[in-house]
Amino acid sequence: MARSFKCDECDSCFVSNRDLKIHTRIHTGEKPYKCDECGACFTQAGSLRVHQRKHTGEKPHKCTQCDASFSTQSNLKIHIKSHTGEKPYVCSECGASFTQSGTLKVHYRVHSGEKPFVCNECGAEFLTASNLKTHSTTHSGDLKYKCNICQAGFNKAGTLTQHYRIHSEGKLSKARGGK
Repeated sequence: MARSFKCDECDSCFVSNRDLKIHTRIHTGEKPYKCDECGACFTQAGSLRVHQRKHTGEKPHKCTQCDASFSTQSNLKIHIKSHTGEKPYVCSECGASFTQSGTLKVHYRVHSGEKPFVCNECGAEFLTASNLKTHSTTHSGDLKYKCNICQAGFNKAGTLTQHYRIHSEGKLSKARGGK
């Protein structure tokens, strides 16, 4: 019979003392592995190694069907579904299907109206943390997409693309005899 190492905090069991030690970091908050590049901290050495690929650009996991490559095996597995068309996570409300369970979870918020991410500055509510982060740039002034014609700043590339239409429409209007 295999030995079992039990967590005193939550009663989870592990096959090795090493696994138990790593698990207990969830409860203690200990993150002994630190990135020298940006200071991010991790509970496991492997997580730090994967993180460091963001800085090095290393993408060792290559798709056999196209030229795409990824920093993690899990991201490659998600990508492969784009070739197979596999979308195993189906919304019970509307039938929409998704490649990832997390995407389905976020999608359900469309039906429930839940917007758990709230802007501290203005109270605007968002479905995802990334949407809130993008919105926050409107308050910080950190607008990374700049119009090269009038220098207006935007927090999304798509918004900048839409903005460029005002410049081209202005030229069309002048060409048609407008002011």
